[in-house]
Amino acid sequence: MSDPTQPTVAAHHDEEKADETEPDVHFEPVVKLEKVDVSDSEAAETPIFKMRAKLFRFDKAATEWKERGTGEMKLLMHKQTAKVRVLMRRDKTLKICANHYITPEMKLNPNVGSDRSWVWTALADYSEEEVKAEMLAARFANADIAQRFKAKFEEAQKWNIALTNGTATPDSADCPKPDPDAVGK
Repeated sequence: MSDPTQPTVAAHHDEEKADETEPDVHFEPVVKLEKVDVSDSEAAETPIFKMRAKLFRFDKAATEWKERGTGEMKLLMHKQTAKVRVLMRRDKTLKICANHYITPEMKLNPNVGSDRSWVWTALADYSEEEVKAEMLAARFANADIAQRFKAKFEEAQKWNIALTNGTATPDSADCPKPDPDAVGK
């Protein structure tokens, strides 16, 4: 027979269940944060080229190419000034790894041994905290995309020169148009 002063197994089990349940605690935030729209620098620009690429920069001290990032290589035309710049952000982090205008001094050269890579020098790249000249190389998935990049880059370069010389205006009909096959899917 069981002792009435001793708890039964069922009563002991019910006590354990009560101890396992967690209290329902609710905290109100001290400060309410409002949702804020943040505009990126690309809102006032139209992409005329946008395809995936891997970007490299030449490190003079180490005399070697260093990977700067993988992402979408974009040629963006500003809606008001109509100037075209190169912009590339790294995948996932969206950190800028190339940001410069296409200038008359730039010359696209094929990268040695590759039909899908182009090399150029940007005298003022704004992707890092300090503006500096960079030798850059972009490698695309195939030769066709690389050729489309070259065509749009050179078209944008001629356009920027015409804008600077005053032979074109931002609202000219002959401004670079987006290439539907080279503005990514």
